[in-house]
Amino acid sequence: MIPAFITVRSASTRLPGKCLLPFGGGNVIEHIITRSQHYGLDPIVCTTTERADDVLAAIAETRGVRCFRGATDNKLKRWADCCAHFGLDAFHTVDADDPFFDGEEMTRSFKLLTDKGWDIVTPTPSSSAGGASSGYSLTRDIVDRAVALTRDDDDTEMMWYWIDKVDGVRKTVLDETDADPVTVRLTLDYEEDYWLLVSVLRMAGPLADRQTINDLFRANPDLYKVNWFRNEEWAAGQQSKKT
Repeated sequence: MIPAFITVRSASTRLPGKCLLPFGGGNVIEHIITRSQHYGLDPIVCTTTERADDVLAAIAETRGVRCFRGATDNKLKRWADCCAHFGLDAFHTVDADDPFFDGEEMTRSFKLLTDKGWDIVTPTPSSSAGGASSGYSLTRDIVDRAVALTRDDDDTEMMWYWIDKVDGVRKTVLDETDADPVTVRLTLDYEEDYWLLVSVLRMAGPLADRQTINDLFRANPDLYKVNWFRNEEWAAGQQSKKT
C-alpha cells in the first residue's frame, strides 16, 4: 500500500477549523481518511505537537490509522521525521484541503516515482491550478536533503521551494490523462470553497471518482463560478509563503 501522509493542522486563518467542518457523514478529516482507504492508500495523519491538534490525533486513533506528530511550521521536517519513525522510503502527500482527490491519479504518481527513480513527482498542471486531484510523491532521501537546508523553525509550507534548492534534484510533472481538463477549484480555503464542495458532495457522493466529478462540472458549466474568483487570491497567497 502507498503511504499517504494526510498533512493537516487544526489551525487555519481564512476558514477557521476547516478540517473539522461537517462533511460526508463526519467531518473533513474523517472524510479524507475514508476516501484514502477507499482508494487502497495507507493513511497516516501527519500533524503537529500543538495542543490544538490533539483532536486530530484522537480522530486517527478512533479510526484505527497511524498518526505522527512533529514540527509545527517546518512541514518538511515533519515529513522527514514521520518517514524515520515508520521506516518509510517514499510517500504521497494527501492535503486535508482536497476532499475530492483522485486516488487513481495518486497511485499513478507514486508508481512513476518508484519505477522511474525520480526524487519527486509533482501534481498535474490542472491539479496545481486548483483542481486538487493529487499531491506530491516524494522519496525520503529528497526530503532529508531539503530539510538539511532549513532551520527547525522555518516555515516550509511551500515545500517545493525548498526541494528545488537541492542540487541535482530529479523532478517530473505528472502528465494529464484528460486532453481537456475541466476548469474547477476543489480545494478548501474559503467559505465559498466549502459551499461548492458540499454541493459536489450532495450531487456526486463522498467517494465519487474524478471522472464522475468532471462530468458533473461539464454538465453544469456555471457551477465552477461559485468559488473560482477566489483562485487568483489563493495562488497569490501560495507564492507569498515562499521564504
